[in-house]
Amino acid sequence: MTAADRTPKQDRSRLTRQRLLEAAVTCLAERGWGGSTVSVVAERAGVSRGAAQHHFRTREELFTAAVEYVAEQRSIALRALFPHGAHGARDRAAIVVAIVDLYTGPVFRAALHLWVAAANEEPLRHRVAELEARVGREAHRIAVELLGVDESRPGARETVQGLLDMARGLGLATLLTDDTRRRERVVAQWATLLDEALG
Repeated sequence: MTAADRTPKQDRSRLTRQRLLEAAVTCLAERGWGGSTVSVVAERAGVSRGAAQHHFRTREELFTAAVEYVAEQRSIALRALFPHGAHGARDRAAIVVAIVDLYTGPVFRAALHLWVAAANEEPLRHRVAELEARVGREAHRIAVELLGVDESRPGARETVQGLLDMARGLGLATLLTDDTRRRERVVAQWATLLDEALG
């Protein structure tokens, strides 16, 4: 009896789904929408195309689920890095850096390819708009929670949203050039402004 035989069917199905989701994000980040097909993802994940289609009926379903899954994993990891939130300016600066990092990696690159494709493909547009709304709300919630923001204060909500919008803009700049040094200066300045604005 092999290890695979001893693994319960439900666990194997969950692991297959997870491999497909992770492979889909990697493919999307590396190849873009045009070069990412269900077959390419299945091959990268080490499963058959039939197994991929068992979990995801359409290409659109696979890739939106993949971006959402990996975004959720990143959110969990971010919360784990700062289990007690911000205590002072140094913690707040580290949290700002971590939030910006969410927008400069392969998940953001994959999501961007998905957004561009959605702008031109009707079947994808509605699904991606819903996904972006969910991911955006969660990113805002995490930022508020980790930074200890009191959103009842005038301007606090807009300040947090400004951080997220700035992070997305820096992520876009990073796609074309290595903008690390400039980004570090911008992030440090934003952390200082945020600390002053939020107290």
